Amino acid sequence: MACGALAQPAAAIAERRGWPVEVHPLPPLLHNQPQLIADEVRALAERLLATGRRVAVGYADCGTYGALDEVCRDLAVERLPGLHCYDVLAGPERLARFFEEQPGTYVLTDFLVRSFARTVLRELGLDRYPELRDDYFGTYTRVVWLAQEPDDELRGLAEQAAAAIGLPLTVVDTGHAGLESALAGLLTPPAG
Repeated sequence: MACGALAQPAAAIAERRGWPVEVHPLPPLLHNQPQLIADEVRALAERLLATGRRVAVGYADCGTYGALDEVCRDLAVERLPGLHCYDVLAGPERLARFFEEQPGTYVLTDFLVRSFARTVLRELGLDRYPELRDDYFGTYTRVVWLAQEPDDELRGLAEQAAAAIGLPLTVVDTGHAGLESALAGLLTPPAG
């Protein structure tokens, strides 16, 4: 099972690597209400475990403040490492440097770049109340796009997203190596 924001690249990696994996996505908009993630993961994991499947959780903590870890312990399943998918994509040390350099860093992934108008602007009401932009983003100083598969179209969308919230854009090419490595660790069968 995976966060909807990671499901497509996870499925593509699994197919390329020949892993016998079915990816079951949960809605990416759960990130707008992270207090719901653990219960949604529990419900899907229990359904999958009841069918005899081995389950791995394609989420980092994602703002659950340990609630997802509790679910994983209860069900004896593993999850992706890190506090959020940004750690998985860029590496926790690299991400920490971004925040140390500029604490007001707002981070985008390819998924967020593609869905920014829906998942950020519409969900925050900025499409209807643009005057709220500074209330939400007034303390941010830049946007960092962790570009997994950058192309001209995504670059244009990233620039539009940054402009929509009035911030300069920094592009950091991450590729999928971090996600692939984390998935490989997650999918390695337990010893014994």
